[in-house]
Amino acid sequence: MEIDPGPQPARSAPQPWATARLAALLAVVLALLVGLVAVLPQLQNLVGGPGGPGGPGPSGSAAAASPSGSVTPSFVRPTPTPAPTPLTYVVRTGDSLISIARQFQTTARSISFWNRDRYPSLDPESESYRPDRIGVGWTFVITPKTVYDELAEPSGSPGASSPSPTASTPATPAPVGPATVVTNGSRDSGQVALTFDMGGRLDPAVDIMDWLVEHRVKATIFPTGKLGSTTPIGREVLRIVRDHPDLFELGNHSWDHPSFPELSASQMHDQLWRTEEALAPLAGRTTRPWFRPPYGAWTKAVRDGVGAAGWRTIVMWDVDTIDWKPTSDGGPTATDIQAKVLANARGGSIVLMHLGGWSTLEALPGLLDGLGEQGLEPVTLSEMLGS
Repeated sequence: MEIDPGPQPARSAPQPWATARLAALLAVVLALLVGLVAVLPQLQNLVGGPGGPGGPGPSGSAAAASPSGSVTPSFVRPTPTPAPTPLTYVVRTGDSLISIARQFQTTARSISFWNRDRYPSLDPESESYRPDRIGVGWTFVITPKTVYDELAEPSGSPGASSPSPTASTPATPAPVGPATVVTNGSRDSGQVALTFDMGGRLDPAVDIMDWLVEHRVKATIFPTGKLGSTTPIGREVLRIVRDHPDLFELGNHSWDHPSFPELSASQMHDQLWRTEEALAPLAGRTTRPWFRPPYGAWTKAVRDGVGAAGWRTIVMWDVDTIDWKPTSDGGPTATDIQAKVLANARGGSIVLMHLGGWSTLEALPGLLDGLGEQGLEPVTLSEMLGS
């Protein structure tokens, strides 16, 4: 059965005002699309290119589009740093190698190398090396802010007019504040630090060093700059230190063993740096941070002066063998040295001996055996105290 829906309303034709409204709307949308296309490149530049911040584009890449469409690198090659330029300096009254070196931010030893052909007494490789003696009117070739590289030195001496500068290196590090005085390490450790000064009698220094090497005994050596760098025995000791970095450390015992409480801060600086500049190239390592004051003498002013020069630790001791004193003057025998060390050493002890000790060499075998029986192991200062 079909149902008649009845009469339907007739569809009316679109009104003219509706057609005009639709056309206007389409025109607005088209205008917005055109505007968006026009500003899109600027938006990309603001956010770092198509990939967002850090993407390619003028603000986030190494290249930018040029007006012609080609890519132009934005990297600019740095201007080369000019090589250090040598100059000449005429020695004046009151000058020393150290004061001149400080003025030009180099080292006294560098000045010596640069000028040793003209002044043979300044040859650091000669037994007649006398850096403490320079004359008014001498003319030095100096390269400021530069340290001579001894490891790059070819055979033969360089001419005074042909210095060999290396990378700029400050002659003095930043001050470290007052130096800390230490007499021992941790008492809970099973370690003992054997330390040997070299500031007076030299025999039997090389024999002691050879014995330590043969028996693989670690130690810290404190030479004076003068004996360590200007005597055949001293230079041999430093060669052994250099050749056995696994066994030996180096400390600073001043240039010529003055009493530091009697020195000014400037004199302390000169003593320490003169020694450093003489010993470090021969031993292959610095003397910092360890300083042992001659005679064990220190004050608050010494702590300040030593720290200001760049050495942060004044190394004293808690076991003194007094081995520098001959038995003819009441000094200890080998048995006395052994007995004193073994009776007083404990974990963290710092033992003072001398490479020129009268009975030290004879005392070492029994001393080391006794320390081993007590469970004490010889170590360097860095191992005991940290560097």
